Amino acid sequence: MAAAATPAATPVAAPADEQSFKVVTEQFADLRVLRYQVPGFEQLDPKQKELLYYLYEAALAGRDIIYDQNYRHNLRVRRTLEALWEANQQRMASSSNTQQVDQAQKLNVYAKRVWFSNGVHHHYSTRKFVPECSREYFAELVRGVDSKSLPLLPGESVDQFLAAITPVIFDPTLDAKRVNQEAGQDLVKTSANNFYQNLTQKEVEDYYAKKINKKDLRPISYGLNSRLVKDKSGKIVEQPWKVGGLYSPAITQIVYWLGKAADVAETPEQKLALQKLVKYYSSGDLKVWDDYNIAWVHDTKSRVDVVNGFIEVYGDPLGYRASYESVVSFKDLEATKRIKAIGDQAQWFENNSPIKPEHKKKNVVGITAKVITTVVESGDAAPATPIGINLPNATWIRKEHGSKSVQLGNIVEAYDQASAGGMLDEFAYSDEEKQRAKQYGSLAGKLHTDMHEVIGHASGQLNPGVGTTKETLKSYASAIEEGRADLVALYYLMDHKLIQLGVVPNLEVGKAEYDSYIRNGLMTQLSRLTLGETVEEAHMRNRQMVAKWAYEKGRKDNVVEKVQKDGKTYFRINDYDKLRNLFGQLLRETQRITSEGDYNGAKTLIETYGVKVDPAIHKEVLQRYQKLNIAPYAGFIQPRLVPVEREGKVVDVKLEYPSDFAQQMLEYGRKYSFLPNAN
Repeated sequence: MAAAATPAATPVAAPADEQSFKVVTEQFADLRVLRYQVPGFEQLDPKQKELLYYLYEAALAGRDIIYDQNYRHNLRVRRTLEALWEANQQRMASSSNTQQVDQAQKLNVYAKRVWFSNGVHHHYSTRKFVPECSREYFAELVRGVDSKSLPLLPGESVDQFLAAITPVIFDPTLDAKRVNQEAGQDLVKTSANNFYQNLTQKEVEDYYAKKINKKDLRPISYGLNSRLVKDKSGKIVEQPWKVGGLYSPAITQIVYWLGKAADVAETPEQKLALQKLVKYYSSGDLKVWDDYNIAWVHDTKSRVDVVNGFIEVYGDPLGYRASYESVVSFKDLEATKRIKAIGDQAQWFENNSPIKPEHKKKNVVGITAKVITTVVESGDAAPATPIGINLPNATWIRKEHGSKSVQLGNIVEAYDQASAGGMLDEFAYSDEEKQRAKQYGSLAGKLHTDMHEVIGHASGQLNPGVGTTKETLKSYASAIEEGRADLVALYYLMDHKLIQLGVVPNLEVGKAEYDSYIRNGLMTQLSRLTLGETVEEAHMRNRQMVAKWAYEKGRKDNVVEKVQKDGKTYFRINDYDKLRNLFGQLLRETQRITSEGDYNGAKTLIETYGVKVDPAIHKEVLQRYQKLNIAPYAGFIQPRLVPVEREGKVVDVKLEYPSDFAQQMLEYGRKYSFLPNAN
């Protein structure tokens, strides 16, 4: 397949020169758009570049899938905005009517928010957002464009289309939450994602209770790659996402490019893994998915790597169904030395953990730890991106075959370069704390990510006969697991072992991360919530739970102190060693909950410490944060790979850095729209 021609409206790609590279491109709503560089790409050999290009195309081919998974109307909304974009830009540029320009600018921002969040629900809070322009302005634009450009359903008129799409876009109460985690509610019926149809939470849980064999030591990931629906006859059926099934047009494209990648694989192990991934996408067989993950874990010699599939289950409140994502990368050989030093000592960390002896792995196997240079991200990994990955998610595969733990090095570097000034000065209590953060904060953050992924997620084991966490801990599984991994990292960040390994110069690095974690968990992350909201996102719940539990349990000894200075609230750590001990106690408890499958224990911990927000502190944080004019969320424009062909063969690949977020989204919409408007 030939690459689409670059449209005239697309800005010329910026040069890769580090001195002239602009990381931050724009800010709107609560979002910042950044760019990242791909150092080392030019030094790769032509075959490695060709492999990366095929994996890049495979990644982007699945872009439509995440939109449809997030909400059944998302593709229609996105394509409507794409159809209106040019007309709206003309209104904004040429109109002398200030009210009309204002309306156009507001629709402009809405379109960018939809692109950023892969749909009409906020990428992080999952709450629905709506345009600030009027319905009348929107309708006027719709009626003014060629109806052929609109995502009309068969036989649908423009008026009928407007009647259907307007409430989807403008009514905040219609399908208000993509993922609802509020205790006491039916989490399936009140979540707007497209994973279930005509079902209740109880029906879904009963369906899998009958299906899953809790005695199976190697359970397959039931529900990972399908939509669960109740048909008109009342029968519950799974509709798998595969070639010939749901999302077939997009998955067929993914398979095509993965097949080309397999043909130029670096090693036999990599070729086998890619072939198994193709077989999985073609069959929808979850046992083949396990086979692929095992093969992928054993591919340790290839420099190029890829994550591609239905991976993380945060988008499903019950934790069964996974969102499409892809991360294409190659190993950063120099930066990997730090993370590898930790991975190589995984058994020591396990043996010396404060968790109960029966919960420790006797033989930690096959942790491949590396820092990667990201080339492109897609699906649930873009534009907002993880900074660390530990896969596969299946506990039994990690136990028997190991895992890959990575830090996205150039993504972390871009975040560091874009680091917004003012946060530290506003929320850090003392000059000592600020200086420590400036000197060690970057290394501390990287090490926390390293250990969270490498020895955090890979540590501990379930008791014999205990089901997977999504079965036992249910809607609290993700928050408990992320908290457990955070606690492993926090506990060891103040250990002299890190000095012995040569990854830190002293324990001031650990103190810098403790300062940052407490500050974020108890205060600054609240800037992401609207006043009156509770915490629902799993990572935010885990951070508040850990910080608040440690604060409350340490109050007797004044371990973490709430202080007032100049009319502002701060949290100051008075005893770092005692705080480390508290982190160890909570690690022991979260591992016990995980190992025993203690649902009530998980519920009590998260609901008591991770959900409720102090309204006075929340109001104060929002007021202080607003003055800084910093968007709390950030995501990325992706690099562009352009093949150089000779006689029908790829002989080289050029790397470009687009600089306009909207133009990239429009380009993707033209090139990678494979799914119908309704699926």
